[in-house]
Amino acid sequence: MAGPVALHGGGEFLPGDEPFLRKLLDAASIAADARAGRDAAIRVVVVPTAAARHDPDAASRFGTSAFQRVADGGRPVQVETARVVDAVSAEDPGTVSRLSDADLIYLPGGDPDVIPTLLPASSAWRAMDAARQRGAVLAGASAGAMGLCQLTWTPTGIRTGLGVVHGLVVFPHADAESWARRTAWFDMAATARVGVLGIGERTGVISPAYPDTHADGATATWQVIGEREVRWLEPGAGEPSILVDGETIDLPA
Repeated sequence: MAGPVALHGGGEFLPGDEPFLRKLLDAASIAADARAGRDAAIRVVVVPTAAARHDPDAASRFGTSAFQRVADGGRPVQVETARVVDAVSAEDPGTVSRLSDADLIYLPGGDPDVIPTLLPASSAWRAMDAARQRGAVLAGASAGAMGLCQLTWTPTGIRTGLGVVHGLVVFPHADAESWARRTAWFDMAATARVGVLGIGERTGVISPAYPDTHADGATATWQVIGEREVRWLEPGAGEPSILVDGETIDLPA
């Protein structure tokens, strides 16, 4: 098993998202213990790749201030940015080193096609995956969460993602109204034989340990954390299961 994986529905770092951020830091503390001992600072790296066309620096600032806010003077938290926004920065040795040493790597939202276009086969992604293999937490919000899956929706159709999460596609910013409008997405997911995981804003799911290999019939247990709903539509199902804060669900791995 590799380190935890976390998927978030968007509205990341805003007021109300503190329970999810604290849960990430709790999980990352285990990786920090293993890396450098119980007194070591938790190393958090924000990777604003999905926001590359907009304001990646703003995404990094929001993430840095949010993690510092929830640290609450307890265990020290060191928050840095890995500004992976193009092919050159994805190969930068300093950036790669920062990612390799992380205890928590967080991919905020943005455009859903950027991560599957830029990150696969890059040194930055290999460093992120290596960090997860030694126990670091890998988290994504909105387009960041979508990109961690085997498949992801983009404006030009379904694309191959980073392949960390199998068996589902992420539907971010999900609520009853948006769910009712996106039936075409469900048809595409059914054709691809994957389920749809709808995640509300300021809400996420965390799997405390996630497989680094994928087998037919394998599952992983995820916990819901946050103020809104999570919806799970199994392949071929007509209606979703709806979960709320504190509940768990076994999903394909």
